[in-house]
Amino acid sequence: MNLANKLTIFRIILVPIILIIPYLNIQGELWGVPLTYLIIDIIFILASLTDKLDGYIARSRNQITTFGKFLDPIADKILVIVAMLILVEVGRLPAWIPAIVVIREFVVSGYRLIAVEKQGKVIAASVWGKIKTCTQILGLVVAFVDVNSFGAIFSGNLTGFAFGLNLVTTVLLSISVIATIFSGIDYLKGSKELFKGEL
Repeated sequence: MNLANKLTIFRIILVPIILIIPYLNIQGELWGVPLTYLIIDIIFILASLTDKLDGYIARSRNQITTFGKFLDPIADKILVIVAMLILVEVGRLPAWIPAIVVIREFVVSGYRLIAVEKQGKVIAASVWGKIKTCTQILGLVVAFVDVNSFGAIFSGNLTGFAFGLNLVTTVLLSISVIATIFSGIDYLKGSKELFKGEL
């Protein structure tokens, strides 16, 4: 197994670790942020960096494999969805955000499978898809250290640093949701050609 694939597997292994940490009852805080979520954030950042690193290694060393093509996007989706669900569970993120993400992923994954089967081509990520990925990761990194829930800036109760941090969280995750929807629409537009003569 090459290094790129090992990094992908390592990223998947980090996911259950992230899931376990909230149940370890870790006490204390740093800069007003519970240590539990600082630790989760550090692991999430590490996992996100391995995503960029394994892709770079695979391309630069010509180590692109079918196994990597299959596992890498799955690892990314698992990481993001699990991170969002943790934030939903503690009331920091509304459930409709991961719901939109999951629906989009089902639609896109199905479309890509059919495109490969019928046309023999892999569908590259659109600009919306790239914006979605970037803002999702950055938004979640900030959300783990933001002790206030998504959209708390509109309550009028936040000031100073807390307001700024929540503003960044809310803006980044809002952009990610918009990009998620538009990237999904892009795929649905392409499906007209894919299902031509069958509808």
